[in-house]
Amino acid sequence: MIKIAIDAMGGDFGPEPIIEGVVQALEVEKFMPILVGNKSEILSFLPYYYTDKVEIVEASDVIAMSDQATNALKRKDSSIYKAVELVRNKEASGVVSAGHSGATMTLATLRIGRLPGISKPGLATLMPSVVETNTLVLDVGAVTDCTAENLYQFGAMGEAYAQNILDIASPKVGLLSNGSEDSKGNALTKEAFKLLQNLDGFVGNVEGRDIFNGNTNVVVCDGFTGNILLKTSEGVVSTIFTLMRQHIRKSLPAKIGALMMKKKVFGNMKKQVDYAEYGGAPLLGINGCAIISHGSSNAKAIKNAIFQAIRYTESDVNTTIEKLLSKNK
Repeated sequence: MIKIAIDAMGGDFGPEPIIEGVVQALEVEKFMPILVGNKSEILSFLPYYYTDKVEIVEASDVIAMSDQATNALKRKDSSIYKAVELVRNKEASGVVSAGHSGATMTLATLRIGRLPGISKPGLATLMPSVVETNTLVLDVGAVTDCTAENLYQFGAMGEAYAQNILDIASPKVGLLSNGSEDSKGNALTKEAFKLLQNLDGFVGNVEGRDIFNGNTNVVVCDGFTGNILLKTSEGVVSTIFTLMRQHIRKSLPAKIGALMMKKKVFGNMKKQVDYAEYGGAPLLGINGCAIISHGSSNAKAIKNAIFQAIRYTESDVNTTIEKLLSKNK
C-alpha cells in the first residue's frame, strides 16, 4: 500500500483542514497516510473510526511561515523535517505539506536529494487554459536566479510530467519570452533556446497569452518570472470575479441571468481556476515526490494534493526525466 507523509501542522489554519482533507481522501483512495505533528492535536480532529487507518509520527516543532527557510535543516523535530525524512528513508513514497514552502523545498532538495543530471529542482503548477488540458508552468518560485541549463532541465522535467501525469503523448514545450520569434528574448532565454531545441516537444518561444490559449502544454521560465506570473494571474482571476459580482448587483436582468448561469457557467469557471482543484505544486527533479500546497489550503485542496502525490508515485515521471536528460547529454 502506498504511504504518503503529511505535514499535519503546516498551513495557515492548523491541523483541522489538513486532517479533514486526509479523511476525504481516505473515503476515495486506498492508501496509508502518515500524519506528522502533535499527536494529541491530530487525534482531536481525527474521527475515532479513522484512527486505525492512519499512522502518526510525533513532532514537537512547527516551522512558521515567518521563519527563515535556511533554518529548516537545523530543526529536526519539526513536522516538515520529519515528514521529509520519511521519504528519504523510504518509509513513505511522497510528502505533502501546506506549510512553509521554502522550508519544504529546501528539505526535499537536500534531504531527499536530486535526480541524476538535475542541478536544481523546479516547482511546477497548472494554469487554466481554454482547452481541456491546462498548461504546466515551471519554475514558479524554486529557483529565482536561473542558468540556461536550469531552464533546459525544467523543460525536460515538464515534458516528462506532461507525458506521465497529464497523459499527453507528445507535449508541446515553449520557452516564455517577450515574443514568439526565435530572435526574441534576453541573454538567458536566447542561450536556453539553443539547449531546449534538444527536446522533441520544443516549439520555440511563447508569449504570456500562450499559457492560457492552449497553444502549448508546458511553459518554461525562471522562478522569479514564474512566481510573478503566478501571483499576477491569481490577482487577475480574483479581480475579474469581483468585477462580475459588482456589475451583476447593479442590474436586475444581470442578476436573473447570473442566477440561471450560476451552476453551469460560473460553477465550471470557478472550478477551473480554483487552486484547490489541483491541490498543490509538485517539486520536480528530486529523487522522490514532494507536493507543496498553498498555505491557505482547505480540506479539498489537501485531498487533491494527496491524490496528486499518489498518482506521481505510481507513475514513471522520475524515470522519464532521467532518460530524457541522459539521451540529450
